[in-house]
Formats: sequence, C-alpha cells, structure tokens
Amino acid sequence: MSHNSNSTNNHNHTIKIIAVTTIALSITACNNNQNTPQLKTNSEPLKVAIPENQGNTKSQPPAKIKNLNFTVPAKFQGKTVYKVEPKNNEKVIALTIDDGPWPKTTVEMLDILKQNDVKATFFWVGSSLKNHPEIAKRVVAEGHAIGNHTWNHLYKRMDAATAKNEIEKTNELIYQTTGVKTSIFRPPGGYLNNGLAAYAKSQKNSVVMWSVTSADTDPRAKYQVFVKNVLRDAKPGAIVLMHDGGGNRERTVKALPEIITGLKQKGYRFVTMPELLEMEQ
Repeated sequence: MSHNSNSTNNHNHTIKIIAVTTIALSITACNNNQNTPQLKTNSEPLKVAIPENQGNTKSQPPAKIKNLNFTVPAKFQGKTVYKVEPKNNEKVIALTIDDGPWPKTTVEMLDILKQNDVKATFFWVGSSLKNHPEIAKRVVAEGHAIGNHTWNHLYKRMDAATAKNEIEKTNELIYQTTGVKTSIFRPPGGYLNNGLAAYAKSQKNSVVMWSVTSADTDPRAKYQVFVKNVLRDAKPGAIVLMHDGGGNRERTVKALPEIITGLKQKGYRFVTMPELLEMEQ
C-alpha cells in the first residue's frame, strides 16, 4: 500500500515539475516574443539613420565633396604614370603608401605625417580596409589622398570579371567607409599585364606606379637603407613607394621621419598624387 502511495506521490511530483517547467518555458517564450519586436524596433532607426547621414553628406557645400573625389586630369585618364614633370621643374614630391590600413603602423605613420605637416597618398587594400575602418576614417579626416589597391592584393592573371570585382568591391567599400571616390589605382606588385590595370584604364583611372622606391619590403635591409634610397633618387615630380601594411613595417615607421627631414633639407615640398598630376607642365 505504501509503495503505491509513494509512486502516486512521485507521479504527482513529476506532473508538478512538468507543469512548472512548462510555465517557465512559456514565460521565457513570452519574454522572447516581447523582446524580439523590441529589438527590431530598436535597430530599424539605426538602419534608417545610415542613408540619412549619406544624404547629409550630399547636401554639404560642393567644395567639401570635391575634396573627397580624387579625380585625375584628362591627360592622365586611362594612362600609366611613373612620375610627373612639374612646371619650372618645381621641387615637389609625392609619398605613396601601400597595403593598409594596418593596425599600429598606419596610426604611427599618420602621427609622423601630422607632426611634419605632410600629406601623403594611401593605396588601400579592400580586405584590410574592411578590418580597420576607423583607421581609414582618420586617414581621410587628416587630409591624405586615397587610391585603390584591389581587394585581395593578387598578382596572378585574372579574367575581366575578376579584375572588375577586385577593383569595384574596393571602390565601394572606400566610399561606404569614408565617402571618398577615387580615380587613382595602383596594381599590386606593379604588375601591369594581369588584367587589373586594363580594367582600371577602361574606367578612365590613372594607373599610378612609382619612380623612387624605398625598397622597404626587403626583409634584410636596415631602415637607414630605405632613407638612403629615397634621398638618393628623389627628383622633382617623383613618386615614392613605401608600405604601411602587408607585414611588419616598423622599419618604415623608423625611416619616415628621416625621409621627410632629408627631403625638406633638399628643398622638397610634399604633395598628394592628385595634386601632383595637376602640376604636370
């Protein structure tokens, strides 16, 4: 008899547990249901706010937008450029910095450029830009020019659709992140025959190469060699190649202040790539 009453008690106890669990679950479900619309409601204004901001950008004075549209003079559209012949052989030079935005290094280089009141041109890799949008915003806010350096930094030969995607996907992210549109392009590794330069030219971009390299990708060289390379080869209208990303660029960071000081001592003034192209005689 007692055995039966025990099993009845157990049975009742089980029913109670099931009932309590069911109530708990239904409360949780209710809460979830209440929360879900709330979350949606909260996120909708955020989604709406983004296009509104873009709208505001468009309604700003035209001068502001012009700064963010790095166009090239007609004579350089669809052309490959290694250097510029400035009027009166003026001592102007363009520092170009590839493969960023990059954590730490780009920020350190921005600090140095700011301290020395120098504007440079940054050629961005889309996949790196995706990872470091805040650094990119600072680059633009501090008045540097931006160029396209593809999404994946590939050297291999590619078909037209792939080349288009490598460049346009990067253009799109540059615009979404910073509001910048650019018509200057640099092919990774300087390869001109793998389909990328051809597509860039078809879009009337200027394919910007270089006339002076710091050789800062040489894994064995001391940073002083980068300085020596640039100061030795500098000429009016030169385009200098350096890197802030794609690897450890601490040596480039060390070289940059000495490169700037050395060029200033030689009488050079620093300009961005779009400015340099405007100075062609």
